[in-house]
Amino acid sequence: MPPRAMGSPATDPQGPLAGLDPQRVERLHADLAALWDWAIAEPGARLGIAVSGGPDSLALLLLAAAALPGRIEAATVDHGLRPESAREAADVAALCARIGVPHAVLAVAVPEGNVQAMARQARYAALAGWVEARDLAALASAHHADDQAETLLMRLNRASGVAGLAGARALGRVPETSIPLLRPLLGWRRAELAQVVEEAGVVAAQDPSNRDDHYDRVRLRKALAGADWLDVPAIAQSAANLADADAALDWMADLEWRSCIKKEPMGLRYRPQAPRAVALRVVARLVAELDGQEARGSAIARLFETLCAGRPASIGNLVVRPNAGGWSFARAPRRAVKAPAARRGLDTPSGED
Repeated sequence: MPPRAMGSPATDPQGPLAGLDPQRVERLHADLAALWDWAIAEPGARLGIAVSGGPDSLALLLLAAAALPGRIEAATVDHGLRPESAREAADVAALCARIGVPHAVLAVAVPEGNVQAMARQARYAALAGWVEARDLAALASAHHADDQAETLLMRLNRASGVAGLAGARALGRVPETSIPLLRPLLGWRRAELAQVVEEAGVVAAQDPSNRDDHYDRVRLRKALAGADWLDVPAIAQSAANLADADAALDWMADLEWRSCIKKEPMGLRYRPQAPRAVALRVVARLVAELDGQEARGSAIARLFETLCAGRPASIGNLVVRPNAGGWSFARAPRRAVKAPAARRGLDTPSGED
């Protein structure tokens, strides 16, 4: 689809954009330029904004509309999980019409299971399809410093490894696609984003789950609010540093794979040379490639320790055996299934046909 004409600039000069602090608008422009410099210079490049209707994403929408007039579009994903969701999406559409930003509502169905995980998967799939259909250059989300800090502390409390502790990256990819995913608000606090929305005279939607103490994140958020001695931006920066460490470990794991993995008639053989943190990633990749599914990190760690002790082990549909300084990974042989009695030529007992 060829690029279509830019959205018109704000149609209400006295509306929400007029109340924005010019310094904040310039700050957002600089943050986007740092991530999107290859497209900022292209007049035809347009940015998609994911807008839920909450204060964080509304602040991003307003600031981006002022920083890049006529160069953004917005989409709201309606998961249909709350009665208010359709009205909230309509409210975002009305605001976008007021400030001259093209908007789409993307309705999705969330499968049963882990609702949050399924909703996230459905949301990104819908947004990716929208970005491609509208021929947008990238997608931006409103992930901010408080989100980073909360996620890091939650995962520390669960004894996560480096991969789990790594924060969201400022520049990534929409899951399962090559679409750039920008997070320009990682240096911004939740409170200042709420202030942006308030000064613009816009009323944000409030998700009741954000006040539900059944969720770990909500309890942690309340605890952080009462711990003013904690430096949230510093914690968020630690999450970013861990993301750099995670990338370095991935690089080393790729090198280890190329150097130490050999094909065998029944599978793959690994002669580990790297430190434990790298070898664990190689083992996880071996399991995923041969078994067709990823295993939990705790299961990979148990497998690794068993193999280091010189004992064979199994995981999923695989068997792993130590041999001559290495470990052989292969799919477990299928067990023979006995044929039913009738197939073996035996009579079916009377009354059991």
